[in-house]
Amino acid sequence: MGTIRNYPLLLFVLSVLLLWLSVQAGAFLGKKRPPLEGDERDDLNLVINASLTLLALIIGFTFSMAVSRYDQRKNYEEEEANAIGTEYVRADLLPADQGARVRQLLTQYLDLRLLFYTVRDSARLEHVNAETAKLQDEMWSDVRLAAQAQPTPVVALAVAGMNDVLNRQGYTQAAWWNRIPDGAWALMACLSIGCSALIGYGAHRKGDRLFVVLPLLLSLAFFLIADIDSPRRGVIRVRPQNLLSLSDSLHKP
Repeated sequence: MGTIRNYPLLLFVLSVLLLWLSVQAGAFLGKKRPPLEGDERDDLNLVINASLTLLALIIGFTFSMAVSRYDQRKNYEEEEANAIGTEYVRADLLPADQGARVRQLLTQYLDLRLLFYTVRDSARLEHVNAETAKLQDEMWSDVRLAAQAQPTPVVALAVAGMNDVLNRQGYTQAAWWNRIPDGAWALMACLSIGCSALIGYGAHRKGDRLFVVLPLLLSLAFFLIADIDSPRRGVIRVRPQNLLSLSDSLHKP
């Protein structure tokens, strides 16, 4: 499940197939026994309604979890852009040579942060993360040397700003790692398979074309949840518009 959820379209196709087979399996078992009548039919309908209600609640809660994580990634992107822009301005508080170097490193750092949001290839992403860590060490070394040479409150502002830049990158990475737990996906899968089998089992007409409706609707819900929850593979992704705006302003002559 941990790998499939990173590919929402593949998850959709597999979900349709698996749930449709579950309905067919339930219908096949229903054929093996006499038709349900009276109280048995009412009891089965009660179980089906309760199961579908529980499934709807779980899907709703999971969708809410995915949206909250998406919003968190967007918020940290905005905060990271603000932190980089603020530190770029505060670099003027450092000695001239170190301030110019810090501004140059921040510009390169901003380009790497943009790549973090747009790169999908795992190997290239590892390279971007390695270069990001290297630049962070260089930027912190520069402001640390400036603070040691001139331990004044003015220089301390630049040091605090650089600390904020580094912290925001860590918060952003943590937000991208914060995904819907595998247990939630497993629970939705088990409930979906069970509900599909029950509907097939209790259907009056076995093999009805309407059997595909529930698998299709559930698969669409799973696709949307996985798409929002997948930071890199989904269609709905966080666009680094604040970082792009900052990059445009910093690269202007």
